[in-house]
Amino acid sequence: MAQYQYKILEFNMAQYELLLPKMGESVAEATVIKWVKQIGDSIDLDDTILEIATDKVDSEVPSPVAGKLIKQLFKEDEVAQVGDVIAIIETAAEVGSKTPETSAEAPVVNEKAEAIPGIDQLQDKPAPTTDFSSSDRFYSPLVKSIAAQENISLTELDSIKGSGADGRLNKDDLLNYLANKNGGQKSTSEQPKPAPVAEAPAVNTPTTVQAPNKPATTSVSGGDEIIEMDRMRKLIADHMVMSKSTSPHVTSFVEADVTNLVLWRNKVKNSFEKRENEKITFTPMFIEAVAKAIKDFPMVNVSVNGTQIIKKRDINIGMAAALPSGNLIVPVIKNADQLNLVGLTKAVNDLASRSRNSKLKPDETQGGTFTLTNVGSFGNVMGTPIINQPQVAILAVGAIKKKPAVLETEHGDVIAIRHMMFLSLSYDHRVVDGSLGGMFVRRVADYLENWDLNREI
Repeated sequence: MAQYQYKILEFNMAQYELLLPKMGESVAEATVIKWVKQIGDSIDLDDTILEIATDKVDSEVPSPVAGKLIKQLFKEDEVAQVGDVIAIIETAAEVGSKTPETSAEAPVVNEKAEAIPGIDQLQDKPAPTTDFSSSDRFYSPLVKSIAAQENISLTELDSIKGSGADGRLNKDDLLNYLANKNGGQKSTSEQPKPAPVAEAPAVNTPTTVQAPNKPATTSVSGGDEIIEMDRMRKLIADHMVMSKSTSPHVTSFVEADVTNLVLWRNKVKNSFEKRENEKITFTPMFIEAVAKAIKDFPMVNVSVNGTQIIKKRDINIGMAAALPSGNLIVPVIKNADQLNLVGLTKAVNDLASRSRNSKLKPDETQGGTFTLTNVGSFGNVMGTPIINQPQVAILAVGAIKKKPAVLETEHGDVIAIRHMMFLSLSYDHRVVDGSLGGMFVRRVADYLENWDLNREI
């Protein structure tokens, strides 16, 4: 639960200091993208004061009190650290009254927001060992972590100009500095001297010069429309390219006969909805099968750190969900293996509903260890999804279609109409070989095919 803290200042009116709330363990800062309320505006309880953005989600910060906004401490596009005072609200409370620290709901995800678990891997790096206590300058945990990973000394860090409030150094400042530093050429004195080479006789052979790699030029005609990517689309693009360049992707496919699953759901869905006041969809059944298969093959539930394989204790399954705006968000069901089918159904419905209504909390899009995406909801029979870094596997489930299939019976083979579905597992070939990937997706299909028609729920 994010904590909003407010203090009363001893002026003519009671004034509350609104701090930038904590939005997850790996989130240390946020960018102010829009002030919804301007200085002098009246504020009612729970009114949105401003919109902020992190590398994970866009969020709205609501007001916990009624009053008037008298000060904005950050401009739009400026970066604030968690715990910074971002606004001051004047209220009608009596001066000198004691107001305890209050907690409020975490900022909700904006409908245009999108969370891509794993996109901010820098925050997950080990804590720096450099002693920053001798510096008079404030550095966020994220900046310290990047500096430690890049072997930036405290003296060098202090010399970098910051663009934040009061010259504060933020993540973008440091990353831009590193890009310029690494892109520069070494001095002449540092260049190694080439070894002497024997002079070859002149030969009249044309010399081929290797052209540098450049992006392909895109032609634009007069009737074309040019649309600039928004911030979240740029993050998605960067994350997808990073994932493909990080992990050698392999995809294995299995076709499953899910007739028993379909018949069982048709049999129980009305009574289940009447009893639980919840609709039961196929998604919680898929998640249950995935959680069982992960227990059978735990090396699919891992991440990679250099040459280290980190075997995850928890089974946290992300479910990719498309928003009405066209954006994508991936809420995570924590400890999915510890929930029964009723619990999974309630969790899936709750997260899906709050995703559509922009009510997700930032922590609910973090910590996934495996991702499930339902391409069948778009009428697709299969897909080759891109791995959600730093995970090593993602499963796509296709549309369930009635098809003729050959069944083996005690009286011989017969052709019958069955409900069939393709499962597609993309996995990181650095740590998941074809045998493991193939056996895992086959095991998920087995759990779905062998669904008990008489199962009680």
